[in-house]
Amino acid sequence: MRITLKINLLTTAWMLFILILINIVVFILFMRTTVNMEKDMAFQKAGDIIKNIRTNDTPDQIKSELKDNLTEDSYIRILQPDGRILYEVTNEKELVKKVKGKFVKTQESERKLLVIEGEEKQVLIVRVPIPNGPLLNGSLEIGEELTGLESRKDILLWILGVSTVLAAILSLLSGRWLSNIIMRPISNMINTMEDIERSGVPKKISLHNDSKDELQTLANTFNRMIDRLEDNFEKQSQFVSDASHELKTPLTVIKSYANLLRRHGLEDKEMADEALQAIHSEATRIQKMTETFLDVASLEKEVELDMDVVNLVTLCQAILKQLKEVYKREITLHYEQSPLLIMADELKIKQVIIILLDNAMKYSNEKIDVFLEKNDMNAIFRVKDYGIGIPGDEIENIFERFYRVDKARSRETGGSGLGLHIAKRIMKLHKGEIKIKSKEGEGTEVELLLPASLEIV
Repeated sequence: MRITLKINLLTTAWMLFILILINIVVFILFMRTTVNMEKDMAFQKAGDIIKNIRTNDTPDQIKSELKDNLTEDSYIRILQPDGRILYEVTNEKELVKKVKGKFVKTQESERKLLVIEGEEKQVLIVRVPIPNGPLLNGSLEIGEELTGLESRKDILLWILGVSTVLAAILSLLSGRWLSNIIMRPISNMINTMEDIERSGVPKKISLHNDSKDELQTLANTFNRMIDRLEDNFEKQSQFVSDASHELKTPLTVIKSYANLLRRHGLEDKEMADEALQAIHSEATRIQKMTETFLDVASLEKEVELDMDVVNLVTLCQAILKQLKEVYKREITLHYEQSPLLIMADELKIKQVIIILLDNAMKYSNEKIDVFLEKNDMNAIFRVKDYGIGIPGDEIENIFERFYRVDKARSRETGGSGLGLHIAKRIMKLHKGEIKIKSKEGEGTEVELLLPASLEIV
């Protein structure tokens, strides 16, 4: 069953249920109110009759008074305490036969459903005690058919029935219209998804109006998801293209030297050594690039960090000691307090620091200064070199994958253009920041802002 039909049927069924409940309440209140009005009028009539009967009235005068108050299809009786009928007047003999007289000491009323002349009729009966007097001592009983009530009840039932049918028809029509309005964006979404499934090309849902409801929110969410998918597809395509471009050069070199060896063999030892050395160098380069690619791929996911308290001073001292021994470069560490504690994944932060120091050593021949500081919120790591620097119009692009300022020099130093991209991703995972200030020809300063540990003083 289609959801539009479900909405239509459910809204109509609910509307009918509410209407039936309302009709029942209206009918009960109408009957109760109408009967109460008839009852009050009957009691008022009984009181007037009793007041108009004087103690010196003759039986004929009393009967005349009773007849004067008869209405259509009714009777009036006066009963003695023993239940005997003292006076009785009527214009509906069948009604008198159906209702047995009753003496009362307090006023009362009742409503009966009687079959009179083959028809069911509502009959209202009121009984009122007559004050003790020298001539009369008993109770007055008035009975009358509620012919007006029956006709009004039939009219009311007809009106309620017609109204319910009209309401059901209108509910079906409005339910269909409403369900079409509700389902239109959903249908658009389904059609769009089917188009995406058939073509494999991401598409957005077209929004024709600004309804500002949950369905528009759903459509906007879907469109944002498509934006992210398109962005990811574009990044993936760019990554594959860039990676292929990066791998093309070393593979070309390896293939060229391999063909050289195939043609000339190992007869020329100098040439063979040169070819083997080049092949080994390019293979090592490919291995390093592959490892870097894996790092980028893993960091693109929401990796779980191994957070712990890290002393930034001790970590930097250990890293600088290793780099000085390997590269024989002058790297100076400046700090004012120790320990300088942060909550971080030590291996990931170490990777970021090594990336920054490696860049500083590649693009400068002078000394390198490392500064450790702390403010109210963050621990600050700064590395400053005095090398070639970065042009101002290039700084905003250096965190992009495979981006290199000096491509020729990067080839010589083995850079892949992924280091700063990896560093920024790691800092983002740590809820930190990375900032770069540079001036071409004077050097570069990179600053890391890491949330300081508040748990340990």
